Amino acid sequence: MTNLTLALDAMGGDFGPRITVPATLQALRLNPLLKIVLVGDKTQIDEHLASAETALKSRIEIKHTTEVVTMSDRPVHALRNRKQSSMRLAIELVRDGKAQACLSAGNTGALMAMSKVLLKTLPGIDRPALVSCLPAVNNTPVYLLDLGANVSCDSETLFQFAVMGSVLCETVDKTVAPKVALLNVGIEEIKGNDQVQQAGQLLQQIPQINYTGFIEGDEIYSGNVDVIVCDGFVGNITLKTSEGIARLLVHQLKKGLSQGFFVRILSKIIAPRIRSLLNQMNPDHYNGASLIGLRGIVVKSHGCADEAAFLQAISLAVTEAQRRLPQMIEDRLESILLDINS
Repeated sequence: MTNLTLALDAMGGDFGPRITVPATLQALRLNPLLKIVLVGDKTQIDEHLASAETALKSRIEIKHTTEVVTMSDRPVHALRNRKQSSMRLAIELVRDGKAQACLSAGNTGALMAMSKVLLKTLPGIDRPALVSCLPAVNNTPVYLLDLGANVSCDSETLFQFAVMGSVLCETVDKTVAPKVALLNVGIEEIKGNDQVQQAGQLLQQIPQINYTGFIEGDEIYSGNVDVIVCDGFVGNITLKTSEGIARLLVHQLKKGLSQGFFVRILSKIIAPRIRSLLNQMNPDHYNGASLIGLRGIVVKSHGCADEAAFLQAISLAVTEAQRRLPQMIEDRLESILLDINS
């Protein structure tokens, strides 16, 4: 592995430097070849760096700005009026080749709009999509996209998401002919809105994509498919609902194991397995979604992420940069699109 530089929007999210800076320090401890540019208010950032080791601080650069994209900023407003914001300056570092990846926990719509304008999309792709890898019952990952970058999508956009998701699964996990499905209200061909039905018809005509049809919400974690495609409105609600259920299950499991003498004795015996199960159910373990379809690497963290969750997002950004994900997707995408158009 060679040295890698990550541009980090230190002001993004619900907690800003209070979370982003400690997570940065932890990431630097774990990865001796990593450098991080913290973009944001230097005064606030320095407060959380005061007690950090000198060796770690030597691998941190601060790019000062006091302008921030707020969660209430509309994407177009942020694009036009937040040109010195921590989010935009972090993306510009990737555009200018000064960082290999960008990470932000800020406004999703603004992040997508700025990234699309500054980094541009890959050939044949109109809009980038947020994608994340979720666990499944058979221990194989399932990719879900879009997770909120595009609230409304037409059939062509859904089709492009399916192609990108398939290529992502192929190139990253080395899955041969990954199974791709459209998230719908039923598996029958007559179910769903026009956009989903038309996207399904498009995918049926493309032999390069292993399209398996519609899938319902209760099958997301079944492991029966590798890629699940939907618009950002559906995807975001699906993800947030799943995270809420996971936290409820973790809470109930912990509560149950603390009640009764024999249950407590049993829980100590099987504690390692219980800890593993809790970690698998913890949505913070999967924090971080890649904005794929761009010529550069941009990762979105949950706005409410704590230090451990934000560290997961940093790790994802580093992994995507090491893989040179945009180039991998572009190479495979080009051959598929050439076959489709020929």
